[in-house]
Amino acid sequence: MPGRFIFLLLLFFQSFMVKNLIAQFAPAVGFSGSTAIHGDSSVFIAWATACEVIRGPVRIDEPLGEKASFGSPLEAIGQVQGNSVNVVSLGDGGMATLTFDLPISDGEGWDFAVFENALNDSFLELAFVEVSSDGESFTRFPAVSLTDPAVQVATFGAVECVKIHNLAGKYRQGYATPFDLAELSGTPGLDIQKITHVRVIDVIGCVSDVYASLDAEGNIINDPWPTPFNTGGFDLDGIGVIHSSGTGFEPCESIFKVFPNPFSDCVRIEFFNQENYQVSVFGLDGTLVFTENATSQIVIDLNHLPSGCYVLRMVSSSQIYSVKLFKIK
Repeated sequence: MPGRFIFLLLLFFQSFMVKNLIAQFAPAVGFSGSTAIHGDSSVFIAWATACEVIRGPVRIDEPLGEKASFGSPLEAIGQVQGNSVNVVSLGDGGMATLTFDLPISDGEGWDFAVFENALNDSFLELAFVEVSSDGESFTRFPAVSLTDPAVQVATFGAVECVKIHNLAGKYRQGYATPFDLAELSGTPGLDIQKITHVRVIDVIGCVSDVYASLDAEGNIINDPWPTPFNTGGFDLDGIGVIHSSGTGFEPCESIFKVFPNPFSDCVRIEFFNQENYQVSVFGLDGTLVFTENATSQIVIDLNHLPSGCYVLRMVSSSQIYSVKLFKIK
């Protein structure tokens, strides 16, 4: 019996080592096999146009304490800027639900991608990603974490992205983690050709059994914790759409041009399709600061506004476009 026990123990240890040394996933930005997609990539044909956020606490073990507060939900709409400032922080277990002008659909390869603001390739704050075709029932991508849960990753500790799969936040700021809807094919109640909502849920990186988040295989997910700041938890930068179910959908560049951006006083918009647009500018708190109709072009005088980030929204009879504007001194 002792010999058999030792044999089984060695077999288990060998299996564990194989799983953690061989079963690795896509590497960091710049390495062969990386799946990271830059925010300026031409594969993105659209961006999220609305976002609702439910913040979590900065420490899950202090649920009545301070909640994450950095950024506005408006930071997560429109094209990403790829920096550490224009994001919305979710806090431990917080979540953001994003919607789009046209549903996301399953196409060849990746279908959409999620951006976070990690400052480097190892300080990774992670999140689950779920999708819905009715806004009520959500299906989670099967995530895997092979990071050893025996020792808590410290507040500013490191996570190897090769041990992460199907978790948003795998790549540094400016680069997105992509997702393929084909992985969810056959899920009851989910139409992968008509995804209307994407939900991003912060992974609670604490390895305590009381608070831990588990991956699809039942592994505890270990990422930097605690992060007891107003920027705690996953920092959502945006979601880019690669495939859409809308017919005749065109990249924004073929519809309009916004310049200069960043700007100091005025912004000019040129439309190429001669549709009538309601053009509006909002502050990050949702305050309307400008609205006017335009067909071919418009010059917006925003000289009176303080420096910062604003949201430009253009609405026609068939489309809604959102663009982040940056005012500098």
